[in-house]
Amino acid sequence: MKTLIPAFAAASLVLAAPSTATQQSDANASPQWGVSLPSGPFAGKRDQQMLAAQIMLAAAQHSPGVIDGYPGGNSERAIRSFQKAKGLDVTGKLDDKTLSALRSNTGSPLLEKYEISAEDASGDFRSPASSMKKMAETGRVGYASLSEKLAEKFGMSEGLLKALNPGVKYGEGKSIVVVAQQPGSIGDVARIEIEGSANELRAFDEDGKILASFPATVGSSEFPSPSGSMTVNAVAPEANYTFDPSDQQWGGDETLVIPAGPNNPVGGIWIDLAKDGYGIHGSSDPAKIGKTASHGCVRLTNWDAQRLAKAVSQGTKVEFL
Repeated sequence: MKTLIPAFAAASLVLAAPSTATQQSDANASPQWGVSLPSGPFAGKRDQQMLAAQIMLAAAQHSPGVIDGYPGGNSERAIRSFQKAKGLDVTGKLDDKTLSALRSNTGSPLLEKYEISAEDASGDFRSPASSMKKMAETGRVGYASLSEKLAEKFGMSEGLLKALNPGVKYGEGKSIVVVAQQPGSIGDVARIEIEGSANELRAFDEDGKILASFPATVGSSEFPSPSGSMTVNAVAPEANYTFDPSDQQWGGDETLVIPAGPNNPVGGIWIDLAKDGYGIHGSSDPAKIGKTASHGCVRLTNWDAQRLAKAVSQGTKVEFL
């Protein structure tokens, strides 16, 4: 895959039950959530405890991928990684000790009100082109909507954002409920481990301490990722994408250059590895990270890839396990 490189302290977590009304008053807001919750988000399989855990895991640098409140493999992987880092029994389950450790690692509240800024609302929101050829021709690889842009900004699914803000028309100056706890800087990453069988990327400091873990899509049986050790060659935080048919067995027979943007094939972020054509990058479909195959490279959510890109530099070691 080639890219052009452009110049809570309790022993267990107790959550308030959702309101039976459409919206509680702010006076009834749960201290843990920080805002009043509408009833809609938790009418189905979405779970309050899982949503809280996902927010706290992300803040603790063990990304569950998309924060959506639904249980799944990415959240279980993040729980396991957090438990291992904290010296807890590695079960992948939200037991009392895990919840207590998460809570002690994370401040309150978990959600907050946010006013949409002029910068947020700026942009030409249109659905991306339907094929790489059309993307190259039209340059349409931006966000399809303001709600998609906002959801990605806060590491949430667009479905959760809309469920927490029923009936809201998104626009500059509007107040919405979003995830309050955002992960900070990872720190300086000295080494990266990528384990395809676990769908996981792990970042370590120079002393071998784990700094962060992320769900990852790592190659496929048809297009395996490279093996062994290599290094980071370069970082492109706003990367375009070049499809070269001469060294690809998919995607047609025409050379295409797709501009940078969150919905291009690499999510607009590229960490180039010292093996031609391979890298760590973002994704136009974050919900599929860790669940589908890739064409040999390593995919993360755009927000995870952006944070990792800021923490690595040329020469950072990368090991495929």
